[in-house]
Amino acid sequence: MTAKPDSSSPHVAVDETDDPALLRSLVPLLIHWLPRQRWFAGKGRPLDGLSLAAATELLPCTTGSATPGLLHLLVRAHQGEEADCYQLLVGTRPVLPPLLAPALIGRPSDGPLRGLALYDAVPDPRLTALLLERLRAPGRLGGLRFRREPGSAIPSGLRPRPLLAEQSNSSVVYGDTYILKLFRRVSPGVNPDLELPLALARSGCDRVPAPVAWFEVPAADPVTLGVLQPFLPRTTDGWQLALRALERHADFSSAAHSLGRATADVHTALARSLPTCVLRGDRLAALADGMAERLEAVAAAVPQLRPYRSGLHQAFGAIHDLARSGGGCAVQRVHGDLHLGQALHGPSPHSPAPHGTAAAGGWTLIDFEGEPARPLAERRRPQPVLRDVAGMLRSFDYAAGQRGAGDASRAWAAAARAAYCAGYAEAGGIDPAGHPALLRAHETDKAVYEVLYEARNRPNWLPVPLAAVRRLAAAR
Repeated sequence: MTAKPDSSSPHVAVDETDDPALLRSLVPLLIHWLPRQRWFAGKGRPLDGLSLAAATELLPCTTGSATPGLLHLLVRAHQGEEADCYQLLVGTRPVLPPLLAPALIGRPSDGPLRGLALYDAVPDPRLTALLLERLRAPGRLGGLRFRREPGSAIPSGLRPRPLLAEQSNSSVVYGDTYILKLFRRVSPGVNPDLELPLALARSGCDRVPAPVAWFEVPAADPVTLGVLQPFLPRTTDGWQLALRALERHADFSSAAHSLGRATADVHTALARSLPTCVLRGDRLAALADGMAERLEAVAAAVPQLRPYRSGLHQAFGAIHDLARSGGGCAVQRVHGDLHLGQALHGPSPHSPAPHGTAAAGGWTLIDFEGEPARPLAERRRPQPVLRDVAGMLRSFDYAAGQRGAGDASRAWAAAARAAYCAGYAEAGGIDPAGHPALLRAHETDKAVYEVLYEARNRPNWLPVPLAAVRRLAAAR
């Protein structure tokens, strides 16, 4: 993914073959700093080395200057036979202010940045303000290309602030007007979090914030680096709304029903805007085989799952039966990681761009990147819409699980699940309950994924997906 600089590139815009001194000076610092970041995907595996894919100077990084510099890096992290590419925004200063001290990467002892304090630039408003200015004036800068949606207008002078709660990416909010998502782990290909909202906005769907601008590595297969979208400050995500309802012992069915309608609206618009097809025969059987392989891999890693393997495999066997009987499954582009935290509820905000941002007084879906741990090509592949439906059904169970495993929590989740499916059926013309084999298989696959995630990251939460595993393994 090397981005070659053009003749107008600033004077540090190099790749690793042009300036090996830059790479040598950065590696000792980054090899310790990178694995400690929340968005580093290779935790738990040794980092064998780093290589520099591209470097572009966005602001001069000059030794002895009191003005901060800004360096954009694409760095490959080598772990065994795998190599992930990460986007870094590195600030440089002779002296780091106390407020930026937690962002320190280190000071190179040699090379072109020798003696400067290098730090993650995302918390520095002086540097992230520059990114917005670049997006306001589209064009090339070294190995980067900044683009803006036609007809959009981006005001200047919006003060940036980073969001602190994210894990797989980094985001900067500008005033209360825009949010810039910076993808940390990047791959060749348009990121779905740009591709799908852009297609939805151009089709007239107002359930998703419309991209205003973005930047990328230009190539035959561009590498999406960041997307600027309207920020929705007067909204609350579905996870918080669900937990509040549970605290009040309040029914969530009405909200779940309208969320089901919103999901169906998005799926309908995606099917209208992007290619669809039908899986039959061997292709449908391959869908079930992939689920079965994931089950075996997780069962090998998590002993608590092993007693339920036989019952869970029945869910995937039903897909084989469907394939043998000549049945089919429609597939299209979907969200890919849909849950209550990816749905915002609130009034329709005033949008500075001419594109719609939300349905009035309703739900908006966000974060179309899919599961970041999966390869980009897989995340861009058409999938059954029931994958998204199953993800939301599992999210209702997760919310109820935060309030214990009693009858009241199970009844709350069951009512929310039924209302969501009913809303989806009303708006989408497809009743999820009318496809029990496909829905059960996708919910089983999602629960198996959750078992592995919780076992590795949040063992105290493991009983939540295991409760679903017991239910799904016993289903007929």
